[in-house]
Amino acid sequence: MRLVIVESPIKAKTISKFLGKNYKILSSYGHVRDLPKKDIGIDIEHDFKPKYVIPVKARKAVKELKQFAQKADLVILATDEDREGEAIAWHIAQILKLDKKNYQRIAFHEITKKAIEQALKNPRQIDMNMVDAQQARRILDRLVGYELSPFLWKKVIRGLSAGRVQSVAVRLIVDREREIKEFKPDEYWSIEAKLQQKTVEEDFIAKLIKKDGKTIPKLGIKVKKETDEILKDLKKAEYKIIDIRKKEVERHPGPPFTTSTLQQEASRKLGFSAKQTMMLAQQLYEDGHITYHRTDSLNLSAEALNTAKKFIENEFGKEYNLDNPRFYKNKSKGAQEAHEAIRPTQADRQPSQIKQHLNSRQHKLYNLIWQRFIACQMASACFDSAAVDIQAKNYLFHATGSTLKFDGFLKVYPVKYKETELPSLNKEEILKLIKLISEQHFTQPPARYTEASLIKILEEHGIGRPSTYAPIISTIQERGYTEKDEQKRFIPTEIGFIVIDLLKENFPKIVDTKFTAYLEKDLDKIANNQQNWLSVLQEFYKPFHDNLLKKYKEVEKKKLEEPTDKKCPECNSPLVIKLGRFGKFMACSGFPKCKYTEPLGEEKELKEKYKDVPCDKCGGQMVIKHGRFGPFLACNNYPKCKNIKPITKSTGVQCPKCFEGEITERKTKKGRIFYSCSRYPECDFALWNKPINEKCSKCGSLLVQIKDNKIKCSNKECDYKKQSSEKK
Repeated sequence: MRLVIVESPIKAKTISKFLGKNYKILSSYGHVRDLPKKDIGIDIEHDFKPKYVIPVKARKAVKELKQFAQKADLVILATDEDREGEAIAWHIAQILKLDKKNYQRIAFHEITKKAIEQALKNPRQIDMNMVDAQQARRILDRLVGYELSPFLWKKVIRGLSAGRVQSVAVRLIVDREREIKEFKPDEYWSIEAKLQQKTVEEDFIAKLIKKDGKTIPKLGIKVKKETDEILKDLKKAEYKIIDIRKKEVERHPGPPFTTSTLQQEASRKLGFSAKQTMMLAQQLYEDGHITYHRTDSLNLSAEALNTAKKFIENEFGKEYNLDNPRFYKNKSKGAQEAHEAIRPTQADRQPSQIKQHLNSRQHKLYNLIWQRFIACQMASACFDSAAVDIQAKNYLFHATGSTLKFDGFLKVYPVKYKETELPSLNKEEILKLIKLISEQHFTQPPARYTEASLIKILEEHGIGRPSTYAPIISTIQERGYTEKDEQKRFIPTEIGFIVIDLLKENFPKIVDTKFTAYLEKDLDKIANNQQNWLSVLQEFYKPFHDNLLKKYKEVEKKKLEEPTDKKCPECNSPLVIKLGRFGKFMACSGFPKCKYTEPLGEEKELKEKYKDVPCDKCGGQMVIKHGRFGPFLACNNYPKCKNIKPITKSTGVQCPKCFEGEITERKTKKGRIFYSCSRYPECDFALWNKPINEKCSKCGSLLVQIKDNKIKCSNKECDYKKQSSEKK
């Protein structure tokens, strides 16, 4: 009997379909060894030797693995082919006391019969360079977390934590928020002409681009006075076409997905978080539907390209096919080219064919991956483009038109594009001016990071690797350093500002993007046998530790207290405003002798509002608690009574369906904000966008607030839109 060990029970189930009775497939259920939770677990004085323990949750699986390993003729370690998978294989080999004679290591990029059989024919030994790279990362992160976190407890607030990569992500969000707060908008104006041929009533828009032969930059017309002078000058001008240029313009498809681009596109198109995307991709991979999903490579196998070529020709016709495969070059820093890009394991397996075997979210993600892969090997889309230059005195206007001639890859992978058709114009033709349009604009601050844009900037800086983006994003929210606004963009919390400022001042390397990227390159060198993992740890740790000891003496505890003129009702000491993990609160200055506290702001309002709410299950008192998604009500008889209720915020807008309840802000189980009637479930009216207390002038439906300070109608069939506040 041959024992095959993988990390996941689903993966085990899929592989068992391809192997015969001589194979027993078991799952390790992830990591079987790790550093201990309650102490640092690293012998720093003896070459950073890690002290590994078997976690409680892994003991049952380890026991089963040992039992079957004793009976097996050969143990085959078939964990994922990245560093994490290689480390899991090594830990299993250590626990089972396997030697080179009684085990084999196999790896594959997709869970298909052919890939498994090919891997079994080409076994190898565990790659200790990859294991060392994973160990170095784990030890680096443990050293930073275990040594820097107590410093934050002592100098800021107890319960804080610091992470090597997560701190850099928070720094990016903090720096962006400061850019936004310090941003000063600049006024500028644009001028357009609505023109028409003298014989045809079809009009078009041309934009002013030059004056006296010089290009007018975006901020070139700064004030209304200058705009009015130009408009006055143009009113009696003759508008003559001086040049017409026509050409075909190709639009090429994007490359197949890497981990980063999949997370970004799934966020933009499907509204999935990075964590959701990786969980769903893991399920699709383990079920054999897609190739390995932790990759930064754009490579595609010859077999996949050939299958795609045949499918495209059969399904869409020769005109949609390429004469030769299209290859893509990776632009991301430190990309590893050993894997393939993310693609369906079978190019001709259309999403509709496996829909019945997937849940709705799995199907959406598979459809996205399949469409992107097929599209990347299809002919480019082709547009007929026209550009017209129009002379008016010493001014030059420019108009463009673009119409789709051949859809190409757009047939499979829709991408937004705008078609603008110009009338049939002729050079030297004199046009009729219908009207001049001037519009005031203001420059906009940089946007807050979304999950997609944060992942993109992390990748651009070379921070983290494909497997780390989702954990980074989860961690910075769970630790209370960032929150999300209504548009799901990151906002740093007050404590996030304080911690990052402290780290920037005293541990600049920890939050420096270049230094963090430099460490990532060192980890890559370890994996490629170009650098020793101990030397990387030694080079990092000694300066870091010496600086930490120095800062313990130099840095004073942050004075996160504001004096007040109020007295403590219990001991008559002055009350001060303190900052905790969940915001500001009032506390007695006599702490720890006196532990009196009272809430402030929204928390105070909530406490007052819900002070007399009884538990409808046991008759106890409902009290305010804080969770990952904010405050909620819970019974004070917990754990005997586990009754909880959400706390909703009213928008002050009457429900347009039942006219009895109010529209309130709620959160889904995944933390996404939506708005529904307070009488739910009696009334099921709900919206994703925040309603305002106004009705649409076109159809009478509620208006809602959307991105970029805009208002639109909540009725999907109505196209009404406007700015939520007009600039003067």
